[in-house]
Amino acid sequence: MRNYATQMEAAKKGIVTPEMEIVAEKENMDVNELMALVACGQVAIPCNINHKSISPEGIGKGLKTKINVNLGISGDCNNYDVEMQKVDMAIKFGAEAIMDLSNYGKTNTFRTQLIEKSPAMIGTVPMYDAIGYLEKDLLEITAQDFLRVVRAHAEEGVDFMTIHAGINRRAVEAFRREGRKMNIVSRGGSLLFAWMAMTGNENPFFEYYDEVLDILREFDVTISLGDALRPGCIDDSTDAGQISELIELGNLTKRAWEKDVQVMVEGPGHMAMDEIAANMKFQKRICHEAPFYVLGPLVTDIAPGYDHITSAIGGAIAAASGADFLCYVTPAEHLRLPDLNDVKEGIVASKIAAHAADIAKGIKGARDIDNKMAEARHAVDWEKMFELAIDGDKAREYFESTPPADRHTCSMCGKMCAVRTTNMILEGKEVKFVTEK
Repeated sequence: MRNYATQMEAAKKGIVTPEMEIVAEKENMDVNELMALVACGQVAIPCNINHKSISPEGIGKGLKTKINVNLGISGDCNNYDVEMQKVDMAIKFGAEAIMDLSNYGKTNTFRTQLIEKSPAMIGTVPMYDAIGYLEKDLLEITAQDFLRVVRAHAEEGVDFMTIHAGINRRAVEAFRREGRKMNIVSRGGSLLFAWMAMTGNENPFFEYYDEVLDILREFDVTISLGDALRPGCIDDSTDAGQISELIELGNLTKRAWEKDVQVMVEGPGHMAMDEIAANMKFQKRICHEAPFYVLGPLVTDIAPGYDHITSAIGGAIAAASGADFLCYVTPAEHLRLPDLNDVKEGIVASKIAAHAADIAKGIKGARDIDNKMAEARHAVDWEKMFELAIDGDKAREYFESTPPADRHTCSMCGKMCAVRTTNMILEGKEVKFVTEK
């Protein structure tokens, strides 16, 4: 029987948990250093006591940048078998987290199966599930109903939950006063905004925040403070609504830590490149260095079908500037529910952004695999290159699609390969093209 409720409480008591030991080993970090970061809230280890298949991961200061994969059914696409194939894809490519954003029907069967099989952290947005779970229209749902859904997800084993507690009356007032091109683009945020407007009540997740925290503490669920007023186009970024909500999130972060509940803070979705670094810095400042979780940011609004690229550009800048956790974006963003290939493209783009940022941040050991790839390329060792690649299957497919006559080159340069030429000269050999057999 453990004598602590959450990873944060254990860290504050100086207790090294089994989860801390696993994360410290993965990160090549001294476990006592990690424990101190968990104790002060700068690192979170989302790990519900009921998620038995999890391989714990840390998110936050000094750790590798993690990525999240969104999936789940909708009313128009409700094939659970396909969604489970996406889960397998996410696990294959090493995504550290999977969020089930299902918003249609009774979703708990799928979520239970997901938690049983997934070594990745599992996240949800209880607000999405409320209507289907409760079988009520939005106006009929009470504040206590919302808390029932939070408890149900916690009992099932969800490791972190996006709770849009910051969109209170003060933040809404700033949003209404200033106006926006895209208004509210957060699904959960828009539902809460509608509920508040129709009922005249305060945001229930804000009004009953202490009760929410009590539920999360009971199961050691990390709260991911949702950014309901995140910008949905680059023209809306860093405006009064976004900043008003951020100020509320900073206060909510401290209140969660007082109850030993681990916290992540969610950040902007669309933002011009020149604003990203500053946003990362003042987000960390206002939210007391809590781990920061960003969607993108997407750096332009004109690339539907390619938003995994606009997201990877913004994500790399964000993570290099202090973000700790990237939510992937697929080529289907803004267009449809992603299919399997979209999910793969989104994961790979996000993994590239996260790894590039880790190199820039000087994360211990981040460059090691790049150095190994350089050595394999120097030796023109194709098998080793495929082994080291983020997507070795695709690399092999490209290479084999137009095979070179000489396996010590590729079909682009052939015998004029710069690596081959230089290696031959340094080995004391003569380079010939015309007369060589």
